[in-house]
Amino acid sequence: MARQAILAIDEGTTNCKAILVSENGEILASGSAPVPIAHPKSGWVEQSGEEIWAATCGAIAACLAGAQGIEIAGIGISSQRESVLIWDRRTGSPLGPVVSWQCRRTSAACAALREAGHEPEVIARTGLPLDPMFPPTKIRWLLDNHGGANGDICVGTIDSWLVWNLSGGTVHATDRSNAARTQLLNLSAAAWDADLCALFGIDVHMLPEIRDSSGLFGTTRGTPMLPDGLPIASAIGDSHAALFGHGAYRIGDGKVTFGTGSSVMATIGEFVVPPQGVTTTIAWSMGGTSTFALEGNILVSASILPWTAELLGFGSVEALMERAAEVGDAGGVTLVPGHVGLGAPHWNSEVRGLVSGLSFGTKPAHIARAAAESMGYQVLDVLDIMEPASESFGRLFVDGGPSRNRELMQIVADILNHPVTPCRNSEASALGAAYLAGLSTGFWADLDAISSLPRHDPDLVPAMAPTVREARVQRWRKAVAGAIAIV
Repeated sequence: MARQAILAIDEGTTNCKAILVSENGEILASGSAPVPIAHPKSGWVEQSGEEIWAATCGAIAACLAGAQGIEIAGIGISSQRESVLIWDRRTGSPLGPVVSWQCRRTSAACAALREAGHEPEVIARTGLPLDPMFPPTKIRWLLDNHGGANGDICVGTIDSWLVWNLSGGTVHATDRSNAARTQLLNLSAAAWDADLCALFGIDVHMLPEIRDSSGLFGTTRGTPMLPDGLPIASAIGDSHAALFGHGAYRIGDGKVTFGTGSSVMATIGEFVVPPQGVTTTIAWSMGGTSTFALEGNILVSASILPWTAELLGFGSVEALMERAAEVGDAGGVTLVPGHVGLGAPHWNSEVRGLVSGLSFGTKPAHIARAAAESMGYQVLDVLDIMEPASESFGRLFVDGGPSRNRELMQIVADILNHPVTPCRNSEASALGAAYLAGLSTGFWADLDAISSLPRHDPDLVPAMAPTVREARVQRWRKAVAGAIAIV
């Protein structure tokens, strides 16, 4: 008898992964494919819907090539959030590019809406500030520049694009976690908000149907490498999937996903209008009930490492981290990675990167260390805003590729002055999508069955002297203030 597994797709900004997860939580096989990304103008970031789908198919093929005698019991999807595209409902062909979550092309449109006084009401309804990271102004840009006379358009985030393609163009749907990031969902009503759609000039009929994160979206149809009829059993934003994959089900538990950018998220008991600088979102929904979370989105996180490695001529991130480990501190150097602006908690799209504190004693290793430390300092800025609005912080999980580097995660724990718990295999987002799909299909009976699965490495506890930490944090905050002042 064939062994059963859940196929989880994790479509990220620069890479698509696919894994097969067994009933005991073991990853039986995995595959990946790169996702191209383009920067046609300063501050503009875009991708291709066709290339994202091709990478998804490539990752699935690579995963299945490493699996023999496996029967797929269901498919789960985790995906990059806030990136958006439009496509022809009749042909399924994209109309224009995927405008990335990193893209700042609609900064002026957001500023105009803020100046017109719309932001307080938008935040009260959606938990999100007016910022070009979020989709509405990008959707309007796509409709204005690529919609043409076509009146039969689908608008969607990446999860809905994958559901559309996996189902052979028969299902246009999204889950509440992804819908919550569109800035068109009324979080209290868990439904598209007609007034917000009118504000941004978006026809609500173009938007996908909203579903639970765990549930039957449809079945596969005409998908390469997959038989027809497989249940598409979950969809969720990648950061939300990571939170679920860690098992952060208790109020106050949180996680940091280190990727191109970073998502800092902690569960809360109910919807609240967020404190300035962070957002409120739906973490996931099951059985018609939503779990809420506070979140801070950092625009440039682990992507600062390859950039710095290339700048310094180190050749690889591994070489960069080896040099960073040679020094106990950054020697007074601070690197503020504002390369596409600063996200939470500053939300300043005009800021650009800054290196300060250079002296004749500065070595390349100090700059490498400053790049690594910037990842922790940015998380600290977000947690400091979140903490007063949270009942209490519980466990703080970390995931993403950089979480495999224990030296880097020790730096993060020291800066945060809070223990961090790494995910054992760094595939928390894909595992979260798999668990949700498995709950939907009966592959796992309940949350208790999932909670018992092994998934974490030992905690890393803070080891930095308080006076040293405070001095370094103050240096970081002065550097951030300097970067903002230059604008």
